[in-house]
Amino acid sequence: EVPSKVAIVKTRRRLGSEPLELLFGAVASPLATEATRGAFYRGLRLVSLDGTCLDVADTPANEEAFGRPGSWRREGGGAFPQLRLVGLAETGTHAIWNAALGPCSSSEQELADQLLGLLGPGMLCTADRGFYSFERFQTARATGAELLWRVKSSMVLARERTLTDGSYLTRIFPSQADRRGDRGGEQVRVVEYRLDDPGLPEAEQRYRLLSTILDPDQAPAAELAALYRERWEIEGALDELKSHQRGPRVVLRSKHPDGVYQEAYGYLCTHYAIRRLMHDAALQADLDPDRLSFIRGLRAARRSTRTQPGFSPPRPPRRPRAGDR
Repeated sequence: EVPSKVAIVKTRRRLGSEPLELLFGAVASPLATEATRGAFYRGLRLVSLDGTCLDVADTPANEEAFGRPGSWRREGGGAFPQLRLVGLAETGTHAIWNAALGPCSSSEQELADQLLGLLGPGMLCTADRGFYSFERFQTARATGAELLWRVKSSMVLARERTLTDGSYLTRIFPSQADRRGDRGGEQVRVVEYRLDDPGLPEAEQRYRLLSTILDPDQAPAAELAALYRERWEIEGALDELKSHQRGPRVVLRSKHPDGVYQEAYGYLCTHYAIRRLMHDAALQADLDPDRLSFIRGLRAARRSTRTQPGFSPPRPPRRPRAGDR
């Protein structure tokens, strides 16, 4: 028999969010192998850091737990409370392999701090300018991963040594006072370039990237500039999660905060499972995973669950009774 909606709700409450969080943490990991196209740069696995917000059901409990985004159109904030999600995604496969969740009142930077320790040697992590701080950059650098992070164009970066590819070496400091006192600086490499797009504001046309790869022979400036563009792949992965998998303008339906977290981790597990299947298919066809359509992969997964529905656990064998031969 198909369980009723009430039975499903009660079972979800008994289950809670922790098993789904543990499941996601246990199974999600970078997917790319050496045979995966577009997932590595000179032997470094490409990963990206970014965040988004998910609308949740408008209930007093959710509003108290998550808060609402500010809105000039509506007194009291946005139409729905929101859950904030910051994820680490493998750029070449769109696999979100770890995530930190919290109320929308928490910042992306706070949640990102929970993920930086998962970086490691052999990775190259890209991040947008909103994530940069001296402490955060140094924390990520200490993991052994290489970094390619955008910073604000107003940040003071003295050109200490110009390199052969036009990039230059500089030092970053914990504070303006340390910079003026020339103490506590750490050397980085700066790659600057402009986008030739008159449709963008002047400030948006100029890009400044900080890289921990100091030798231009190991990573020429032109290649790093082109590589940073790949950071947008995580934007695509988050859009898959929010708009296609969940559905446009659809809120998370759980009316209680723990159910919201449970539902969010369920979505993350499902997205990872679909992306893993798509990666396997790309390997068999010798294609870049980016060439495969997530929407078609999602539809195929849905068809599979409809034609092969779940089933109950097998009944235990009947115990022998007196008189049985």
